[in-house]
Amino acid sequence: MYKIKNVRRQIVLGGILGAISTLISAQTKIDNSGKSVKIIVGFPPGQATDSVARLLADKFHLATGDNYIVDNRPGQGGSMALGQLAKSPPNGSVMMIVHMSAIATNPHLYPNVPYDSLKDFDTVGLIGDLPFVLVCNPSLPFKNLKELIEYAKANPDVLTNASSGNGTVSHLAMEKFKRDAGVKITHVPYKGSIAGLTDVISGNVSLALETASSVRTYVESAKLRALAVGSSRQIGGVFSGVPTLRELGFKDINAVTWLMIIYPAGTPKNIIASTYAALTTVMANPEVEQNLTTIGLIPRVSKSPEEASAYLRSEYKFWGESVKSSGVKLE
Repeated sequence: MYKIKNVRRQIVLGGILGAISTLISAQTKIDNSGKSVKIIVGFPPGQATDSVARLLADKFHLATGDNYIVDNRPGQGGSMALGQLAKSPPNGSVMMIVHMSAIATNPHLYPNVPYDSLKDFDTVGLIGDLPFVLVCNPSLPFKNLKELIEYAKANPDVLTNASSGNGTVSHLAMEKFKRDAGVKITHVPYKGSIAGLTDVISGNVSLALETASSVRTYVESAKLRALAVGSSRQIGGVFSGVPTLRELGFKDINAVTWLMIIYPAGTPKNIIASTYAALTTVMANPEVEQNLTTIGLIPRVSKSPEEASAYLRSEYKFWGESVKSSGVKLE
């Protein structure tokens, strides 16, 4: 009888020790699953850049075993966050999913930004494009871009266009369109896209050039009419059949904002290479592509970190010239 009880005690004790061992093992696995990497985002939670960052953070964790934490630092169109990245240690512990405006446009708009876009960062690769779409109030007497230009030439300064603020892509790209098309349309700046689109829908303003993600539901419900897409290729979905500005003859207009992964300058090349490898692996996943498309991003991965660097330099030059020709300067 004593032997049976003793055996039972050993079994129970063994089970308890086994459970504790499993728990400790699981905890150790969680704590030591990899290093922590902060992903800085220059916009509040819920916006497109933030949504992309959170999706990629989860997928990067699965691909690398490291823990990726999204750190939102909104302010000055992403420039505040980019300044923070420039001061971060170049050891792979901090990266940023940077929005084009912060790194390629804002340095030409603001007299003082706390970084040098071409010297303070190392590029990993592009993630994709957030295309802009030119939309109008559907009650207006034109149904395509050709008719819009004809109407605007016949009625100078009658039409108005909303933007999400002075110096934003929606402002600068629209100003270039007006110059290239030879039309006079009055610019009306707003603090963000929602207020401007609301006034286009109500008829207080004629047009707006805003991201596909922000106008999609309004086009789908026929509250807005899509006239042209600012990306290099058509984007499908509710915008299926809507031609690009390039297809319509405006080959020098790139109404797109892009997202790119960057590190502070001086980050070891092996870290950049491994991050790029993880990026290509994650972006090759059809589920990721579908989820990014739902957010409103057209996936576009650089062929190499060097290609991303060259692209950044070309975009910095392009938007510098665009800002200069627009005459816009911000305090």
